[in-house]
Parts: sequence; structure tokens; C-alpha cells
Amino acid sequence: MDFLRLTILASGSAGNCALLETDGTAVLVDAGLSGKKIAEALASVGKDIKTLAAVVLTHEHSDHTAGVPMLANRLGIPVYANALTVQALQPQVPKYRDWRIFETGAEFAVGGLRLESFSVPHDAYDPVGFVARAAGQAVGFLTDLGYPTRLVLDRVKDVNALLLESNYDLRMLRADTRRPWPTKQRIMARHGHLSNEDAARVAAEIAHDRLAAIFLGHKSADCNTHELAVAAVDGQLREVGVTHIQLLQTFQQQVSAPLTLAAG
Repeated sequence: MDFLRLTILASGSAGNCALLETDGTAVLVDAGLSGKKIAEALASVGKDIKTLAAVVLTHEHSDHTAGVPMLANRLGIPVYANALTVQALQPQVPKYRDWRIFETGAEFAVGGLRLESFSVPHDAYDPVGFVARAAGQAVGFLTDLGYPTRLVLDRVKDVNALLLESNYDLRMLRADTRRPWPTKQRIMARHGHLSNEDAARVAAEIAHDRLAAIFLGHKSADCNTHELAVAAVDGQLREVGVTHIQLLQTFQQQVSAPLTLAAG
């Protein structure tokens, strides 16, 4: 049976990694855990890390790339990234030669998956989001962006499932005593991260009949809760008359339940 499956292996400020599967192809989107933890997370869902067809990177920050040295050097798994991301990571894997470089905005295939890249605003060299397509279904990846540009909204307007950043609750972030004000400003800036309210607006903007589920991801461990994120997004969706979309939890320390989209 043709399908497209998304499993969030980890999502949060300490590490991000998602597994995309279709018939005969398994790909990681980001690899922000140690190689050992990635292998353990994959094993927990019945996947051998050695069977991965590729790793696809959104940007160079360590919470998205910590596992690249092991995956690239030890296992020789192809790594897809744009040129500036590769340039930033090259010192960590100086002998690695199997980079698959794509231009931001380009589409490319990995086995049975078709991936579309697009630019997002974030404080990295050349950060991107993705839409992955297979079996007549589409999954979008929107993490680490300061605000949703018109381009971003247009690229994910037809997805059937979405990993959407819901990084912080504004009141909790402002009240946080561990972060200095400049750090808070960076998080809230237009090249920082999406708040729960920002995520809610994105969800309401792109909601359509075939959007089945939104994974609320990249949540701050101390400036957000899943309950606050759900309340914000669900409230905004209900204001525009949308009640059919599942709002699914992601975790920093455990694997989420997989979402399988049958051929459409």
C-alpha cells in the first residue's frame, strides 16, 4: 500500500529529528540528536539506522545537526543541504564528500519522496522549510522561523500534515528569569521563533478540508507547555470554524506516535 508516514523522533530546543517514510524510502529531516540517540529512537519504531536513504537539513544549528558527523562519517549516509549550510558544517566533517547540495527553492527526489525547499526567516545562514510529497499526500516542515512570510504560507497551503513550530508562550518568556533580555529579544524577533499565537495564526491561515493533523513542535521546555500551545491553536481554529484538525504532541525525550497518510 502506498503511504506517507511522519514520526517525530524528537522536537524541542535541545534537539530536533523527524522520520519520513514511504514505500522503500526512509529519510531523516534534521538530525539534532547524537548518533546513538537517533539509532535508539529509530529502533524503537522498528527502523535500522543503516537503512536510511538520506538526511535532509533545514539549517546548521546544532539542535538540528548534532548527529551529522556520525551519520555522515561512520555510516556514509548522504546528507542533503544547501551550500551555506554545508559550508557551516564542513569543519565538523572535513573528510566527508557525499554532500548533496540543493539550491534554496529547488525540488529534489530521494527515492520515492519528492522534497520541495523554500526559504524561511531565521537567524541561520540559509534556513529552509520543506514540503515532502509521496502517495498523493504532502507533509510540511515549519520549524525555526521568526514569522510566516507569504512565501511560507503559500508553500504549505495544501499539505495534509504539518510539523509547526510553537516555541514559546509570550507571558512565560517575558517572565523567565534565566534568559537575559537580549536573548528574549532574539527569540521574539522576526528571525527568531514562532510563539503559540504565531502558530495559531499560521494554522488558521492554511486550514483546509484535507489538512488532517498538525504536530506542535520545537516547544521551549521552560517557556511553554503543550496545553498552552493547544489552547492557542485550537482557539484560533475554532474562531474560523475549523474543528477537524488533530493537534498532536511532540516530545524532547520520547518518540511521537507515527502519523500514516494513506495514498490519496
